[in-house]
Amino acid sequence: MFKTVADHGSIIRASELLHCVPSNITNRIKLLEKELGVSLFIRKGRGLVISPSGRLFLGYANKILSLCQESQRALDPAAAPSGLLKIGAIESSATGRLPKLLSKFHQLYPSVQMQFSTGDWSQLLNDVVDHKLDGAIIAVNQDHPDIESIEIYMEELVLIASSAAGHVHNPQDLSGTDIFMWPEGCPYRKAMENWLQAHGVVSPVTSIASYGTILGCVSSRAGVSLVPRGVFEQFRRIGDISGHVFDDLHPIQNYFIWNKNSGPHRAKEKFAELLVEEFKDV
Repeated sequence: MFKTVADHGSIIRASELLHCVPSNITNRIKLLEKELGVSLFIRKGRGLVISPSGRLFLGYANKILSLCQESQRALDPAAAPSGLLKIGAIESSATGRLPKLLSKFHQLYPSVQMQFSTGDWSQLLNDVVDHKLDGAIIAVNQDHPDIESIEIYMEELVLIASSAAGHVHNPQDLSGTDIFMWPEGCPYRKAMENWLQAHGVVSPVTSIASYGTILGCVSSRAGVSLVPRGVFEQFRRIGDISGHVFDDLHPIQNYFIWNKNSGPHRAKEKFAELLVEEFKDV
């Protein structure tokens, strides 16, 4: 009950999802607060805002619920994958690589309820560490004591520009050109910045957290960008975009990560196996 109220900020909404009367939830939350000796929520108008103590407790609640789910799975390890599977991915993977795979996974394991989300690699890593996600696809290999990972594919980098702009022969052709990239922390942005710096090229970089917007800017001749091959292939036919590959723009490894302390999870394990199988030739 606490987690549902915390997730939705409303006892009324929680009562609808949990199929019980609001007064029952209110009383249970009050009893929990009395037992813990802290206020878990701050009452604000008709809604609730989680308190600092509530945010701390929510982290433990997520772990407790994760352990409950794990215990149920552990009782029948031979059963077909089922239950809830929470997977996250960076936007480039979600856009360029995963749509067909997610469809295939659903066809193979229809009893698995998939919850899929996107985010930047640091948020995805934190969510896996905190047991909010069962696994995630990122493009940065992290040496974290709670994380295990497998390599799934190398993502070739493609410089994209409007077809009307002509061929980009070398980095110097980009001098002074507007460059549209994801915000700081994106490994593809870092690769672009390092490449330009290595060739002594200075160009302004605009942060845009949307591949759709980036591709729209490029197709309208406003500038260029560096994107993964999967994103380029997905959108190349939509808006008059040409791609340019350079030998010293090296491919970037993508990984599937999970929390090694989460225990057996057949749905997650089958998802990892499918990732490896589907992308073995990429």
